[in-house]
Amino acid sequence: MTPLDFLLEPLQYDFMVRALITTVFAAVVCAVLSCWLVLLGWSLMGDAVSHAVLPGVVIAYIVGAPFALGAVVFGFLAVALIGIVRDTSRVKEDAVIGIVFTTLFAFGLVLVSVTPSQTDLNHIIFGNILGVSTPDLIQIGVLAAVALVVLLLKRRDLTLYAFDPIHAHAIGLSPRRLGALLLGMLALTAVVALQVVGVILVVAMLIIPGATAYLLTDRSGRMLLIAPIISAVCSVVGIYLSYWLDAASGGLVVVVQGVVFACVYLFSPRHGLLGRHLTTSRRRAAAVG
Repeated sequence: MTPLDFLLEPLQYDFMVRALITTVFAAVVCAVLSCWLVLLGWSLMGDAVSHAVLPGVVIAYIVGAPFALGAVVFGFLAVALIGIVRDTSRVKEDAVIGIVFTTLFAFGLVLVSVTPSQTDLNHIIFGNILGVSTPDLIQIGVLAAVALVVLLLKRRDLTLYAFDPIHAHAIGLSPRRLGALLLGMLALTAVVALQVVGVILVVAMLIIPGATAYLLTDRSGRMLLIAPIISAVCSVVGIYLSYWLDAASGGLVVVVQGVVFACVYLFSPRHGLLGRHLTTSRRRAAAVG
């Protein structure tokens, strides 16, 4: 088999083409958002919101409403509950986040188990990228485009909010509104990625690309370019591997992203483990010499 055959054979199937396009859509918007989640230290919040949207998605399915609406409502509900319990008890924030998102996620699992459906709602949990239909592709594309446009239009404000919220407030920006905007985009992005990797692995797509880019550059503008490029390439590689290995598509997408992160963690010139070791060794050798 030639390399060209390796690349072209999966494209003979419409479901593979839809899977590739959908995965790239989700990968790009998740990667852009992940830059701010990493800069803000909101990784656990990303985990919480991505899991907490499950009951909202199921309830939206039951009443016939858009999935995005249910996800956004429960995303904000999770954040509100975290804030209330944190401010009115002695329990620390990390414990509160764990309590809220696991409870809401478990509630979503209960709803999935008791909801009669002609479709398998377990796909919300584990993803169903190879089963994406053309209407699903259009919906995911529209939601991804909306989230991406909002994030890019507000990128300067969000970056200032991530680095210096006090200065952002001093120049007339509202840190609270920017935080709410970011949480809203987080909920919307979680919906985009649901059918790709499912609720369980969404958090990986929301964290790994930004963390990888963070190890490669010190400039936020470059992060916003590096993260989606890495994420898109990893997604395409993961889908191709899933075809040739006959393995779970969403899982392989995340595994490839994790492998790339591990390589960057080890070999990044400035912030990689081995790169820092070599730099330290050279400095010591120069000092001794």
